[in-house]
Amino acid sequence: MKKLIWKFILPITIISFTLFTKWWYVLVLDGPDEILTGFPFPYKCSGWHTSLSFQVFIVEFILDFLIYFLFWFLLLFFINKYIRQVKIYKILSILLITISSLIIIVNIFIYSSFDHVFHLKRNFEIELMETGFKFLWQKKSRPDFYKYHPE
Repeated sequence: MKKLIWKFILPITIISFTLFTKWWYVLVLDGPDEILTGFPFPYKCSGWHTSLSFQVFIVEFILDFLIYFLFWFLLLFFINKYIRQVKIYKILSILLITISSLIIIVNIFIYSSFDHVFHLKRNFEIELMETGFKFLWQKKSRPDFYKYHPE
């Protein structure tokens, strides 16, 4: 099972964590309307202090990653134990490890900028307006603020 974790579960967790997420359109108490991302907890939003920056919430990020990992671990554990033995082919594990390593390198490059802000937890209250799921390649246009506040 250790080989399965290192060669299959961890890379597939990193890949799925990057490719599939949820967006949350929220109104921030005493702040601008915002789109947060993360599934099942929002862990990232744009930075308010400068453009092209992010705010990342560490606790929510770790919880999200652990939930993705537990999902893949339990799924493959039950398949391995009750349905059939999962065989790890070398070419598949090399491909998954390569893709997940590239994802990690790109994310390290993106988040190493000094403009990003890292908080332990989200430090503002939100009012949820709209939510949905998206893949990495899908672009979600910002919902109309006046749809929720027609003032």
